[in-house]
Formats: sequence, structure tokens, C-alpha cells
Amino acid sequence: MRDVAPARTVRSLTDRDRGLVWHPYAPLRGPDPYAVLAAGGVRLTLESPRGERHEVIDAMSSWWCAIHGYRHPVLDAAVRGQVDRFSHVMFGGLTHEPAVALAERLVERAPGPLGHVFFADSGSVSVEVAMKLAVQYQAAAGAPQRQRFAALRGAYHGDTTGAMSLCDPVDGMHSLFPGLVADQLFLPRPPAAATAGGTLADLGNPTDAADPADPADPGSAELRRWAAEAEELIARHADTLAAIVVEPVLQGAGGMHVYPPACLIALRRLADEHGLLLIADEIATAFGRTGRWFGGDWAGVAPDVMCVGKALTGGYMTLAAVLCSGRVAEAITASPQPALLHGPTFMANPLACAVAGASLDLLDEALLDRVGTIGRGLSHALQPARELGSVADVRVLGAVGVVQLREPVDVVAVTRAALARGVWVRPFRDLVYTMPPYVCEPGEVEAIGAAIVGAVAEVHG
Repeated sequence: MRDVAPARTVRSLTDRDRGLVWHPYAPLRGPDPYAVLAAGGVRLTLESPRGERHEVIDAMSSWWCAIHGYRHPVLDAAVRGQVDRFSHVMFGGLTHEPAVALAERLVERAPGPLGHVFFADSGSVSVEVAMKLAVQYQAAAGAPQRQRFAALRGAYHGDTTGAMSLCDPVDGMHSLFPGLVADQLFLPRPPAAATAGGTLADLGNPTDAADPADPADPGSAELRRWAAEAEELIARHADTLAAIVVEPVLQGAGGMHVYPPACLIALRRLADEHGLLLIADEIATAFGRTGRWFGGDWAGVAPDVMCVGKALTGGYMTLAAVLCSGRVAEAITASPQPALLHGPTFMANPLACAVAGASLDLLDEALLDRVGTIGRGLSHALQPARELGSVADVRVLGAVGVVQLREPVDVVAVTRAALARGVWVRPFRDLVYTMPPYVCEPGEVEAIGAAIVGAVAEVHG
């Protein structure tokens, strides 16, 4: 008789993942992840840890980057076309068409005099590059002692070591590493801005707004107090500071906090008065997410340095860029150390640059108009959450909808409840929020809002 081999046990993807793969912000043996079986348009096909299949709307745009949805024919074609030419070459001593063309497009669209581009691997790395850039600029300007940074409380700028130092030192995710990160200066968190219909309701046309520190300004007393405290802190520490780093009008992973554009105007003035650079971290806010091309556009403020990432490639590849003004670039170029001291192996990866250029081609004004439509749709769909006892606040800015609870969210239960309603969300802290793809139809936006409200009601009441 012939020996019969035992049948192989078929293990699910979740079973194979468990205890092997470490997922972000989760213990090694944390809640089991859902397996992605397919993705197309704005929908994901998921398999739950219990083997159930769900076809759901992705309300997260894969952490805010897949703004055109999945398997977009234009973006797919851009990647395939570049693969047929070459997928990667080093950027030291070499250049290529996708990188130069993308840099031209970014400079053309960027606010103010941001005429130079450095490509980085990710958003966090772009913040590191911006910090180095600011320190090198100050040294070139004759102030090598200026190596600290001012950031806002409630900020989040990334997970790498330098970026961690700019995150909120108390409530941020990185408070576990006080001996690892540099000691930075933290300005008070700006007061919350009122939103209506997905747009900023107060100081909505900030280019004509007066100085928020001016008693004659129509802004609130709270805003004036914030400006005065920020000014006092900057003045006291200016001789050690290289730059002010800020997420324009929307603090993302630090709590989805929306604040008045007048605060950016005040920070721009303080930077100019004290010889500091203003660094805009637009990684989450660029390319229309807040309802303007860039978050800083709400204030009519141009930074000296700007970081972009996330949606830059439409979610296809990891890529970020640091843009800086001619004043900054020329100061470094004329210094004894004219090189910017950073050089990632995959800098300006041709595949990533090619698909980023195609993504920008898709971002015409008609598509950005849809961000306004999404904002109005989310405002309407999330309105019933205001009646729930567990809800502290509901706010919408552009294609960002937030339901803030009075207690920490039960992530597993709310995720499961939203999936049962046909929507994928990934809550955190006390927030159940959505940043949907720009290509969502009105009915899909309505479904996202209904699923969030229903899930919160079911789990938290």
C-alpha cells in the first residue's frame, strides 16, 4: 500500500498574519486585521477574521491618500508605462523626466515663491528634510545656534525621530520617548474654528482679516489670547529657534482639530519678525482635502518651506516632496555647505513620480469642486450624530468629517458595526471620522455618514 500524505490545512490570511506581522499602532497579538481580497473604485472587498466577506465603501481613502479610489485607469496606465521604461534609478548624479515634470507641476501649483523641490520617501521623512533645511538655512544666515523648532500643541508631524519631537509632548503618540527626541518649544493649541457646510464659518475670507492680536479685530477674545501667548513664547525663545512648523487649519492625527486661518497669519508675521522660517506640513491637507488646493490657501499665507505627501501619488506609491523658497535655497547655496544633507536611496523613484504626475492631471477644478459637494453631503449625513448622548462634537471641513465622542472609541466594535452597514472606517482616540475619496458619489457619501452615525449609536449610544 502506498502512504497517503496528510491533507494540508488551509489557513486563512488572518491566521497566517497573526503574531507574525506587526501592524501600525497595535500590539503584535492585537485585534485580528481584515484581509483585503480586492479593491476597485471606492470599494474594498474584505474578509473578516471570522471568514465573513464584506464589500464596503472605503471611507478612509487608505489613510487619506487614495483620493481617486482604486484601480483608476489613468493611474494604472501611468505606472505600467513607466515600468516599460525603467522602474528605478538612483537620483545621485542622475535625473529623469518623471521627476523633473513632477517638480515643475508642484512649483506651478504651490503658493508663493516655492520654486525648489526635494523629493523624499514619505511624509515623515519630508518633515525631517524640512527640519534639516531650516537648520542649514539658519547656519548660512549666521545663526548656527538656532536649532530648535516651535510647534503647536495638538500637532502630529510623523513617526520618525525628528518629526516625533514636533508632536504634542503630552497627548501625542510619542510621549513614551522623551529621552530620544529633541526638546522643542510648544505654542498653545489654537482655538477651534466654526465650520458650516464643510467650509470655515469664521474668518472664512482671512486674506482681509486683521491681525488677530489687534484688539480691534473682529475675532474672538480666545483667539486674541492665543495670539498674545504665542507671540510672547516666540519672542522669549527666538534666538534658539530655526522655524515654526504647523499643519495649516487642520491638525490631523493629533485630533482632527480645525482652527481659524487667522492663526496662520499670526504665525507668518511672527516668523518674519524674528527671522524664522515658516514650515507648512501639508501632508494631510494638500491637494484639496480641506476644500482648497492647500490648507494655507484659507489664510492666503505662503510658507518658506512646504511638505506634501499622502495624496501626492493618489495612494499608489510612497512619495513626498519638500518645496522651499528661492531665499532659503540661495542662502544655503551660497554657504560653505551648499548641499542639502539628505539623500534617500529611493529618492524621486520614477514609478512614484510618474503616477504622481498623472494624479495631478486628474486634480482639475471640477474634481476639486466635488470636495465641496462631499463636504455639504457629510454635513447633512452626520448631522443626526449631534443628537446622540455619546457625541461631544461634529465638524466637517472639505472632505473631512469628524464625530468626536465624550469617551475613547471602542475601535473594534465601531469598526464591526460600520462594516455591517457597508462602510470601512478606522477610528482612533475619541474620534470616528471619514476622509473619503474625491470620486465618491452623493449616495456613497450619504451611506458613509449613515454608517458612522449608526455605528456610534449602536456602540456608544
